[in-house]
Amino acid sequence: MKKHNFNAGPSILPRIAVENSAKAILDLNGSGLSLLEISHRHKDFQVIIDEANALFHELLNIPPGYHVLFLGGGASTQFVMVPYNLLQTQAAYLETGAWAKKAIKEAKIFGTVNVVGSSADKNFNYIPKGYTIPSDADYFHITTNNTIFGTEIKYDMDSPIPLVADMSSDMLSRPTDVSKYAMIYGGAQKNLGPAGVTFVIIREDILGKVDRKIPSMLDYKIHIDNGSMYNTPPCFAIYTCLETLKWIKGLGGLTTIRAMNEKKANLLYHAIDHSKMFIGTVNKEDRSLMNICFVMKEEYKDKEEAFMEFAKGKGMIGIKGHRSVGGFRASTYNALPIESVQALIDCMHEFEKTNL
Repeated sequence: MKKHNFNAGPSILPRIAVENSAKAILDLNGSGLSLLEISHRHKDFQVIIDEANALFHELLNIPPGYHVLFLGGGASTQFVMVPYNLLQTQAAYLETGAWAKKAIKEAKIFGTVNVVGSSADKNFNYIPKGYTIPSDADYFHITTNNTIFGTEIKYDMDSPIPLVADMSSDMLSRPTDVSKYAMIYGGAQKNLGPAGVTFVIIREDILGKVDRKIPSMLDYKIHIDNGSMYNTPPCFAIYTCLETLKWIKGLGGLTTIRAMNEKKANLLYHAIDHSKMFIGTVNKEDRSLMNICFVMKEEYKDKEEAFMEFAKGKGMIGIKGHRSVGGFRASTYNALPIESVQALIDCMHEFEKTNL
């Protein structure tokens, strides 16, 4: 039976990236050594990280003055590194979900945090509007896509102060105007690669503004100066990221990727909106293109477990909603084929026919 991978992360990757990474584990470029065995100081790995860096710059059209870093620790470590390096007096944060809340919690260790807007009042089912970004804050932090609740900021906003974005789950899903951000970061395990590496895109001129001493491993400047190799980087994960970046370029870049993602999401949202049994959980204008959340209508709530088992029997993997929302979540990341989306819709229709 064909499996349809809707996992929220770690998640589906391009098949060619998986296959090429598997080959490199056995033998990297005919070297007789596994990718897992080579030194990060070896010339073969330097080529890998340099090419990954160059493709990041090319695909996102990153302007001069920015650096791309490949670090460990996941986005959760960035929740600490961002305020450690940037927060001198106060920072502004937009609270749009669980990961934004965690970022806010860590930032409060270093200074005053101004939460300029929050959607907690409706269990994060919308993106706050009408807030004011304080001009005297050191930076403004946003989480562009909320994997748990299924909301997304799908545009590059203007900010009067340095804009910092956690793009863990929608990075590389669309063209992005990097020049509008002082920093973008995220865990790779959605649209870029396997768990274990974190990407950071940072404008160098925002650094060196705080008066605290920063430990070496948490200092962006040290990682920049050492080309992401101050300590041993996650070599395998970076290699898979490179293979994924090649795949994106081969498809035609981020404009093509965006069109693919919009087509998949629109197809599934249309099915949900026209269903007699299922209903979406998110304000329509704020719906994520990456994580599509839905539940059974109230009169069919008792059938949720039955549908889950039915869907598993049809090869649907990872569609159980997060406990904060319940119901179902279909993550439609870049590598998920539209055929999988259609298979889920067919599964929903078949279940409806026999259970209404």
